[in-house]
Amino acid sequence: MFEGKAWTFGDDVNTDEIIPARFLVTSDPVELGQHCMAGLDPTFVEVMERGDLIVAGENFGCGSSREHAPISIKAAGIACVIAKSFARIFYRNAINIGLPILVSESASQGIRKGDWIKVDLAEGRIENETLKTSYRTESFPPFMQELMEAGGLMPWVARRMEIR
Repeated sequence: MFEGKAWTFGDDVNTDEIIPARFLVTSDPVELGQHCMAGLDPTFVEVMERGDLIVAGENFGCGSSREHAPISIKAAGIACVIAKSFARIFYRNAINIGLPILVSESASQGIRKGDWIKVDLAEGRIENETLKTSYRTESFPPFMQELMEAGGLMPWVARRMEIR
């Protein structure tokens, strides 16, 4: 379960807007997180708070296939990204690094900047506490929930290797 303030962005937010190329001189997640969304709002990391959520329109994460984009979002402290749709490679990269992302056209259209949002991945439920509305989305299957809890694919694999 996640809850936080919504930060809204439009359609076709590309990876260079999420983390501009000039900041790709490092692969350190902490450094990348300090520049999250800098291509659209240079003050974003100064005004958002850990646990907040990003809500966007269609094709979020389009552009290059760099993993830096979802890493910067997660490292900045964003708990979850909700969008009408995601670029395919961004979607896969986000899952691999343990960044929860949800597809919901109705939530994408109904949530406003500043609304207080609660997300239940297991139930596939998004609650807008500000507007007293709720949205359904596909719930994360148990395996995907395990990936998120582990922090992504590599930590999940490492944990599985320790078990054997």
